[in-house]
Amino acid sequence: MLCGIDEAGRGPIAGDLVIVGCVLHGDVKGLNDSKKLSEKKRELLYEEIIKNSTYHVVKFSAKQIDDDGISRCLACGLEEIMKNIECDSYLFDGNTTFGVKGLETMVKADGKVPEVSAASIIAKVTHDRDIREQAKKYPQYEFEKHKGYGTARHVEMIKKYGYCDIHRRSYKLKALEAETVK
Repeated sequence: MLCGIDEAGRGPIAGDLVIVGCVLHGDVKGLNDSKKLSEKKRELLYEEIIKNSTYHVVKFSAKQIDDDGISRCLACGLEEIMKNIECDSYLFDGNTTFGVKGLETMVKADGKVPEVSAASIIAKVTHDRDIREQAKKYPQYEFEKHKGYGTARHVEMIKKYGYCDIHRRSYKLKALEAETVK
């Protein structure tokens, strides 16, 4: 049995890092890399995957990422998944294990291996739902539009309002380096 693992939220400058391990118990049609699917299609597949799998979700906050570093958070998340889902093998999308033993990697596995595609979709939907909730708390940043990524508009809002609790202060942006941000 294979546990596919993927993450969402590694690149944004705001919001949680979400890592998911997934074991499929049935065939789910239409799986692919979450980034290649529309939001509507991801939401539909998410419901099918949840019904037909065993999965484990791990989240790290912006503060945890700032305090421990993204690589350490990824390693801890991978280890937690491996402790919580018993499988014959574990496959993580990408090219590094972050020092975690017993883990295999494959570049673009999220588009090639159904279990990793499923993990990719759960991670992306979870991340996007969470950031939309944060948008209600911090409407001035327009998180629902850019999902926490460092778009020009997002940077403009940081310049105007400073950082909020879900911003990763350890992520340096050239557009903000010349200025002091609150």
